Amino acid sequence: MTQREQPAVAHAGLTVWLTGLSAAGKSTISRIVQQQLTTQGYRAEILDGDIIREHLSKGLGFSRQDRDENIRRIGFVANLLTRNGVIVLVAAISPYRAARDEVRSTIGRFLEVYVNAPLGVCERRDPKGLYQKARQGEMHGLTGVDDPYEPPVQPDVECRTDKETISESVSKVLTAVHRALAS
Repeated sequence: MTQREQPAVAHAGLTVWLTGLSAAGKSTISRIVQQQLTTQGYRAEILDGDIIREHLSKGLGFSRQDRDENIRRIGFVANLLTRNGVIVLVAAISPYRAARDEVRSTIGRFLEVYVNAPLGVCERRDPKGLYQKARQGEMHGLTGVDDPYEPPVQPDVECRTDKETISESVSKVLTAVHRALAS
């Protein structure tokens, strides 16, 4: 039996919400965590903010109201999956604390992971060139540049991707997931 063919592990669902600035490492961490959970026999899915914006939230802009609606939509899908025994890894900037708190209260089984990297580090990474475009005035409303990011006050996990390796961050998230599943 290969690693991918392991029998599914019976478990309750859980939403793991990775929040942080663009290029902080949310998608990278969520992909590796998902791969490892799947290898261990868990049902795990990723809801990536960029992909959601292309499909489920297509047509929404970047006003506060539209950003909150985007988070509600992601939260709705995450809640459905969580209720059906899936570990949902949400990788979305989700800049506003109130919207994240609203989703947490709706879902219940929820871990908030703050993927924390300073703005300067995110700007140097910038795989999409968004920060450069914002600094040159070619785009507006970029979180961290001309739109605020409200960091979690007490996240369940904090990954300092400027000070720790991706493996260390992944390990922190997996430890928290296993702890949550055991409770």
